[in-house]
This record gives sequence, structure tokens and C-alpha cells, in this order.
Amino acid sequence: MDLGLTGKVAMVAASSKGLGRACAIGLAREGAKVSLAARSAEGLAAVADTIREETGGDVLTVPTDVTQADQIERWGAQTFERFGGVDILVTNAGGPPHGTWADFLSDEAWVQAFELNMLSTIRMIRLVIPSMRARGGGRILNIQSTSVKAPIPNLILSNTIRPGVAGLAKSLARELADDNILVNTICPGAIYTDRSRSGTLDRARRTGMTEEEAIAERAATIPLKRFGTPEEFANMVVFLASERASYMTGVTVSVDGGASQAI
Repeated sequence: MDLGLTGKVAMVAASSKGLGRACAIGLAREGAKVSLAARSAEGLAAVADTIREETGGDVLTVPTDVTQADQIERWGAQTFERFGGVDILVTNAGGPPHGTWADFLSDEAWVQAFELNMLSTIRMIRLVIPSMRARGGGRILNIQSTSVKAPIPNLILSNTIRPGVAGLAKSLARELADDNILVNTICPGAIYTDRSRSGTLDRARRTGMTEEEAIAERAATIPLKRFGTPEEFANMVVFLASERASYMTGVTVSVDGGASQAI
């Protein structure tokens, strides 16, 4: 199936590893030009090398901390200068710290979580809308978490902030429909990234299990009985970015092996 992504310009945040990396590579494999942002210049360079070796595609890397407005603006300026505009934005950022209400009684952690996951998304979207309008449309894809649909124990910051991003996406889907800008949210569940492995190792240490035992325990709670891969998650992002998903907007999709029972 031709996804209609050849020559499209995609900006992918937090793309030096994990889900962002898989999305960037997936889009490049379909012929998109990709502009990559993350804090690690070295990590970005490694992803860019992989993309060039596998696809021969056009890649731009801009070291960026998405909690900093000026750095987001610089990423956009360099992308527009290099490629002339943008068709696809994948918003993404690391998750806020694990913890319960009792762990976050001061304002600091709440403000940081808002800046990391909500305000960064607002700023990235604000950056690309004029270009997408000028180009006749676009795709905005927000990587969030299944905590958008149902709270996850010990993740009170994520449970609070991330549903706001999904609400933003649904609101913008209506407001930007006349501009043919489609806005969707994709929620990973148990995808085995470095962050997932860190949580698994932490549980293994606390319970005296091996890493393999901790993985098996978590996998047993998933209907498909396994963790997903970043590539499986990226497949959904690439599809929603494509011309084949031209009638999908305002959707919140879980990629979680059936684990979430929320609609």
C-alpha cells in the first residue's frame, strides 16, 4: 500500500531513542523527509546515520529541549529553512516521574510535568499550524500514554497532565478541520523501551525477582501476553500520518496489546 508520504516533511520530537526514534525511522522508510529533535546530539546523529544508511533519506537533526520555548522555535526555523515547511508533526517527550500524591505535595513537580508534557505540545503545535495551513493541510500526532484513558497506579502526574493533551487534540481537531489539519493522539501501553525496562528493573529489585520474571509477570496481565515493540507502535503513527488516514481526526488510539479496558 502506498501511504502517500514520499516527499512529505515530518518533525519528530524526542526522536533520539525509543518511540520517537522508531517513528522517525518508520516515516523515513515511507519516503518522508524528517527533522529530528532531542536533547542528545549524539543520539540524534546515530538515528540520522541509521536513516541515511537504510533509506538514503533527507534528515535534519536539531538538539532541542522541548521544555524551552526558544529551542522549539530554533528547531522550527531550521526545519522551515531546510525543507520549506512541514506536513507532519509528532509531539513527544519523556514522561514525568513516577509517584503518588504524597510524593508531590509542592508545586515544583506539577509545574515541571505541565511544562514537559502539556506546554511543550502547545508550543510545538503553535509552531507548525501556519506552515500546514499554507501547504493545504497536515497531520499533528501526539504521543501520550494509556493514562489518558484510565489512571495508572503510581503515575499521578501522568494521570493528571496527559488527559489534558488529549482534550487539546480533540478541541483542535474540530477547530482545524476546515484547514485539513488532522489531529490525533496515540497512547502506548506496555511497549518495551528504555523507560519500560527501567520500571521493570526497579520492580525486580524491589521484589527480588529477576528481570525475566518481572517481564513475565507484567506480560501475563496483557491479553496478547507480551510487550509490544517500538516498531509496532510506530506503525500506527506512520499510518495516521499518511494519506490513507484522511478521514481520521480527534481520535485517541491505544497501542497496548489490549491491556486497557477503557473505550
